[in-house]
Amino acid sequence: MELFLALAVITAVIFFGALISLGNERQRKAIDALREQAILWAIQDLRIKREQLAREVRVDDPLGWLNQIATKACGYDLNLQVAEAFDEPRTLVCAKGDGSGRVVFTPFSPDEIRRFRKEKRGRLSKVAAQSPLFLIPRKATVYEISALNGGVVFDLELPLAWNRLTGQRVEQMEHVWMFVA
Repeated sequence: MELFLALAVITAVIFFGALISLGNERQRKAIDALREQAILWAIQDLRIKREQLAREVRVDDPLGWLNQIATKACGYDLNLQVAEAFDEPRTLVCAKGDGSGRVVFTPFSPDEIRRFRKEKRGRLSKVAAQSPLFLIPRKATVYEISALNGGVVFDLELPLAWNRLTGQRVEQMEHVWMFVA
């Protein structure tokens, strides 16, 4: 009799444990589905807002816009002044407002610049030697600026600002690298 009662209690505990586990699993799946729906809603909401903003994208003061984006990226105001633009490789060199150095903007990543330097090292021409990518100090602080840290419509504003600052016709740029020397 005691054995039968012990088996009944153990069976009941196992049965209720299994029911609780199944209930928890169903609840976890429901919460995951709800979380996925919330993420999809947020993405769609961002797309709608972005489409509405895309119709109104203008960059009236490209240097002010660039300074604002650079300030967001590095955390302090650089007070940029345009120095010069280069076509090959596509580069914009700005002077800091306090005269303490330069800031170089380019769509090329630090790895691409290293490869570019290695390729040109053996056959340096006057043009390559004067390239602003060769003038960037190796210990320069590097920031990648994209829609993640530059704003929701950064990739739409960047070509407009770049065209007005450099005179170069650029259709699409999704990110830019900033080297602070």
